Amino acid sequence: MKEDFLHYIWRFKKFETLKLKTTENEELIILHSGDFLENSGPDFFNAQIIIGNQKWAGNVEIHVKSSDWYGHFHERDKAYDNVILHVVWENDTTVFREDNTEIPVLVLKEYVSENALELYNQLTTPKSWIFCEKQLTQINDFVLKNWQERLFFERLERKSKFIYDLLKETNQDWEAVLFILLAKNFGLNTNGQAFLQIAKSIPFSVIRKEGFEIENLEALLFGTSGLLDSHFEDVYFLDLKIRYLYLVNKYQIEKNHIEQVQFFKHRPDNFPTIRLAQLASLYSDNQNLFSELINLKSTESVYKLLKTSPSSYWQNHYLFDKASAWKAKCLSKSFIDLLIVNTIIPIQFAYSSIMGESISERLIDFLMEVPPEKNAIIDKFASFGIKSNNAFETQSMLELKNEYCNKKSCLRCAFGLELLKNEEIL
Repeated sequence: MKEDFLHYIWRFKKFETLKLKTTENEELIILHSGDFLENSGPDFFNAQIIIGNQKWAGNVEIHVKSSDWYGHFHERDKAYDNVILHVVWENDTTVFREDNTEIPVLVLKEYVSENALELYNQLTTPKSWIFCEKQLTQINDFVLKNWQERLFFERLERKSKFIYDLLKETNQDWEAVLFILLAKNFGLNTNGQAFLQIAKSIPFSVIRKEGFEIENLEALLFGTSGLLDSHFEDVYFLDLKIRYLYLVNKYQIEKNHIEQVQFFKHRPDNFPTIRLAQLASLYSDNQNLFSELINLKSTESVYKLLKTSPSSYWQNHYLFDKASAWKAKCLSKSFIDLLIVNTIIPIQFAYSSIMGESISERLIDFLMEVPPEKNAIIDKFASFGIKSNNAFETQSMLELKNEYCNKKSCLRCAFGLELLKNEEIL
């Protein structure tokens, strides 16, 4: 038995609500079960009940065992002083408020049907990839679309926490935050952390001042990454090395530990050398990138703004001191799509939230223009009947799998609740 099931039972009144009695054999009538809270404090806020002839208004706390009250140290927390009812599955101890008055107890086990228990057990019994995979096609379109929208914004809220932390680190400099976020996502999964460290190690004020000369930006990025620590006779390499040493001394840039960038298993176009050179070119071409990106509303406008290729040296190099066939190496549309999903949409959302603006519909429409992401999770959902047609839908389904399915949070999921409500045999 888990608390999330008890929350579900209480929240949706999936138990016999007539002739309820407390453990003290007093008649209990539920007028309002309360508002479900998922943050700290009692589980249900502003409930209204009648015990005996006395009407009570306050909070309801739910536990598997009544002794969990003390296991969670609620007796020390004033937030629980206004609990008017303790709902439990098993009553194994008496619970008192701080003023030593006893809290009334309802033992829910005595009022829940065998059918409800069976449905819950079937939903949470391990099967294959996710618990409800065979029933996904039974979810009606209205529930599916509304849940996808909720999941999408939950995902944006989570991503925004990282952006808000960067804002604090950069003294509320949105241009600096964008630079750091872009750098991280230019590194993709393999080099994302290393690129993040590189961007954080270079004061953005220096990027601003040196942005008019691409070689200086390359020197800063390559030098900070450690890619200039080798010994080559290549003229361009040596020039960047001299520039880097000069800039470090000029701006007194501290040398931080940076993870070693990885080339292994990358296609040449994704080599860290190419991605860093593209990032340098992007900031050399656009001195006020944040102000240009923040209001873009379509993929075409982003493609146009981010249409950049690295400096001439990298047109025929993938590595220092090793010439290759000429190739422009512009940012591809598929790579820009990743930047839209992981950088532009999140930073637009975070910025609008701080500014008190609502752009929810605009963000959904924007992301619906982006092709669906391709990965094992999206393919698996498609095999069970939930096909994603755009990046808005793939982002939602990734959030579902990672934050609900993987955590077995079926009773916080609209799909799980819908299946239980309809009493589908899972």
